[in-house]
Amino acid sequence: MRPNLKFIVKTSFGVLFLFFYCEFLIFYAVQLNCDWPQLDPDNEDTSIEPSNEDPVKIMVIADTHLLGSRKGHWFDKLRREWQMYRAFQSAMTLHKPDLVFVLGDLTDEGLYCSSTEFEYYVNRFYSLFAVPEGTKIYVAVGNHDIGFHYGVSPYLNQRFVKAFDAPVVKMISLRGNHFVLVNSMALEGDGCFLCKPAEQQLTKIEKILKCTKGTYTEKCKPNMKLAKYSRPILMQHYPLYRQSDMECNDFDAAPFPIKQERFRERWECLSQEATYQLLNQVKPRLSLSGHTHHGCTRPLPVGEGLEVTIPSFSWRNKDNPNYLLRSSIFTAFLICGMIPTYSIDIRHFEDYLNPKYVHI
Repeated sequence: MRPNLKFIVKTSFGVLFLFFYCEFLIFYAVQLNCDWPQLDPDNEDTSIEPSNEDPVKIMVIADTHLLGSRKGHWFDKLRREWQMYRAFQSAMTLHKPDLVFVLGDLTDEGLYCSSTEFEYYVNRFYSLFAVPEGTKIYVAVGNHDIGFHYGVSPYLNQRFVKAFDAPVVKMISLRGNHFVLVNSMALEGDGCFLCKPAEQQLTKIEKILKCTKGTYTEKCKPNMKLAKYSRPILMQHYPLYRQSDMECNDFDAAPFPIKQERFRERWECLSQEATYQLLNQVKPRLSLSGHTHHGCTRPLPVGEGLEVTIPSFSWRNKDNPNYLLRSSIFTAFLICGMIPTYSIDIRHFEDYLNPKYVHI
């Protein structure tokens, strides 16, 4: 029997289109449901002085966990990195944020890989998560990048700091909006080579914020004031102290029985002492973190505002990864869910098709 050429052409075209849709167009189709908050006086952030400048638009992801040479199959690595690349670049095209933040665990084996492999990590990261002109990207360090507190060496820390410009504490200001990035492993409070500089920098930032707000009781030097005051957004790898994820009811929250597992201070979350000290010094309106690979939104344990834990951006760690969008003049943010690869609770399917704003 002679093959039907028309049938072969149609079948080949169908297969190619299906592949193109599933590996390229699907990322745009899903993310088109997400957009920046629209102007609504009821949702305006009154802690920011009125300005004619454009609002600051930020996008936040966490836990990319780029695989190394020891763990994971080469095809798994290829597949996951392609998914993250397409999802991220689609977001850049659609949303065009001013700032992008990556909240730690950029690498999966950064804490023990060689200097040569780490350099390869750095190049891959900036290739996969390249940002367009006009957008800046900042990172916080995670335990997979340099190790947990007692496993961090000056060499590992400095290697990451040099590659990603990520000191123990960093404050970024743009058009009256302030973002404080902190190394979670530097909040042990034992006076180590990481902790002491972190304490000094946080004290300095506390003074700068108070001087700008006009609540500092001593004389402020001119260089200790910012152009405008607004409550900052705190960003780090570890979540603030909490006993478990049982209070987290987001559509991307941890499943049972993981949700019931008790957190260990300084391992799955910050210590209670470090949490209260950090919140009292920075007084954030919003605290963002990663580390657990699952989503969580809850009130801050101190002061007004919310803490949001962002799931892993890698499909290897989370079946339904997502990212956060926030526009500076609003008290709302949006969690944008990616398409799940396997299964999803039908009760939450609408959250992917019609994401909802969360108000602080």
